[in-house]
Amino acid sequence: MTNPQEPVSKVHYGWIVVLMGMLATVGAHGFGRMAYTLILPEMCAGLGITFTKAGMLASGNLMGYLIFSLVGGILASRYGSRIVIAFSLLLMGVTMLLTGVAATFEFALTMRLLTGIGNGGAYVPAMALGSTWFAMKQRGFATGIVSGGIGVGTCIAGIVVPVILIVYGTGGWSYAWYYLGGAVLVISAFCWIFLRNRPSDLGLQQVGAGEDRSSSRAPKAPVKMNVGNLQWSLVYRMKEVWYIGIVYFMYGFSYVIYMTFFKAFLIEAGVADARASAMWALVGGLSIFCGVIWGGISDILGRNKGAALAYLILACSYAIFAVFNSMVAFYLSAVLFGLSAWSIPTIMAAAAGDHVGPDLAPAGVGFVTLFFGIGQVFGPTVGGYLKDLTGAFTLSFVVAAVISLLGLAGSLLLIRKPPAEVSPGSGIKV
Repeated sequence: MTNPQEPVSKVHYGWIVVLMGMLATVGAHGFGRMAYTLILPEMCAGLGITFTKAGMLASGNLMGYLIFSLVGGILASRYGSRIVIAFSLLLMGVTMLLTGVAATFEFALTMRLLTGIGNGGAYVPAMALGSTWFAMKQRGFATGIVSGGIGVGTCIAGIVVPVILIVYGTGGWSYAWYYLGGAVLVISAFCWIFLRNRPSDLGLQQVGAGEDRSSSRAPKAPVKMNVGNLQWSLVYRMKEVWYIGIVYFMYGFSYVIYMTFFKAFLIEAGVADARASAMWALVGGLSIFCGVIWGGISDILGRNKGAALAYLILACSYAIFAVFNSMVAFYLSAVLFGLSAWSIPTIMAAAAGDHVGPDLAPAGVGFVTLFFGIGQVFGPTVGGYLKDLTGAFTLSFVVAAVISLLGLAGSLLLIRKPPAEVSPGSGIKV
């Protein structure tokens, strides 16, 4: 028999959940996507492909992400984030291993497409964990912790991948995919073991909910949500959610150009391969805490002002690559990007959660991520085509900066309002 006076652990399980979400983004984004920037030059040489085709590989990965970003969010709301995240990471790990054995562009494109599907299935539910487990006043901060995994993964990849490329020589790009894919499989197992779907599954409230801050236990038996009965059309009928998606598109299109061709641009500008890789690791290191910082900023200033400021800094980062040609400028651009890299995903995920409520948060985040994914699909191909057309990356980065400024303008019109609550089993806002 349980003693009613038995002290309750002061650590709410929500913190463990967001840490698992952070680990998921380490694998999904940091290893599955961001590492491609470092592997790209050697992979191009190994497969004998142009920058346009290299951009198509990135776009193929992002097309898969686009396909499953919405579906993954819906599945997570219906069946739970745990199973969707774990199995999506499993798919990523397997297809990353198979990318390493690619001998043709077509096979590599297929594997990158499947990796992208796993990426969308893991990343979108992970970014919604903050909205599910945390009350609104701490939602941006918690979502920032999850997005911090992107920086951690990018930093680790920036340190490990160059070593692998040196050790294994010409075929090093294949071994890079082997090691990264294996690491994602391990992360998948951790998420399966430790993730939980909702606070109510453990008899808990959201972190920060209720008047009793000393206990995370719900004051009464939890209400089991019949998520399958939730009305998904509530998400799609909200014009505010559509607008968030449009603003998010600007980020997807612009940042992915910078990210995809970061190392290739620096090498073409005369920067040594090792230094270019170290600079990417610097971006990853700086970006580890940028999600937490920008999520907190948006909690205080509002999603609109926080996003506008972030877009301004990102635009400056892209413009510096386009205009200046010095190591000081290159480092400044990398620092600015690192400090704001995952700001927009954090803010947009929190904003979507504000409008749709905790139980529909995965579907809401998935819906706005659909727009983000569309931007990502077109960005690398456009950037690579402009490079092949003009012989330089200048125009590619100018386009990225202009699109980012459009995102700034759109952010100022974002509306912040109290979160929509959804009554159990009905799908009706109350």
